[in-house]
Amino acid sequence: MNKAVFLDRDGVINEVLTQRVRFVNKPSDFYLLPGVGEAIKLMNDLGYNVFVVTNQGGIGLGYMKESALEKVHQKMKDDLKAFGASIDDIAYCPHKPHAGCACRKPKPQMLLDIAERYAIDLAESYMVGDREPDIDAGREAGTKTVLVGNREESSIAASMQFTDLLAFSKWLAGDSI
Repeated sequence: MNKAVFLDRDGVINEVLTQRVRFVNKPSDFYLLPGVGEAIKLMNDLGYNVFVVTNQGGIGLGYMKESALEKVHQKMKDDLKAFGASIDDIAYCPHKPHAGCACRKPKPQMLLDIAERYAIDLAESYMVGDREPDIDAGREAGTKTVLVGNREESSIAASMQFTDLLAFSKWLAGDSI
């Protein structure tokens, strides 16, 4: 069985709800957060499969088409390649919020599907997110959960918390932060 790090996208990998970017609906809206390229490269070097699991309700709401999302994800891969980093696969939920689908986080279906496809040991894996639905999905899938960012929502019960993805990846590598 393989071990993995599942990453939420917006707010973990890239900017969202900042002065520069409100939502990421086209490649020109996509900006890696500081340290993300180095963090994912380190995860790759440590032998973790790295997957992105992201809710993309903008598709269901008509703000973007799946073809535009594919272009955003290609930009993400290209930006990461500059650091020698790579993502093994990307899963996304295109449905509207509150659509009741099985794939939208906080439900764990995206993680479970990837785990089956890639023979992932969920108990030895991590779900990294910046919001409660990410943490809930990881917990329901059976992963360890990691909250990143400086959210004031202290009620989110993750297994661990870090300021950003690079701090978490250094912890994974055994470095002191």
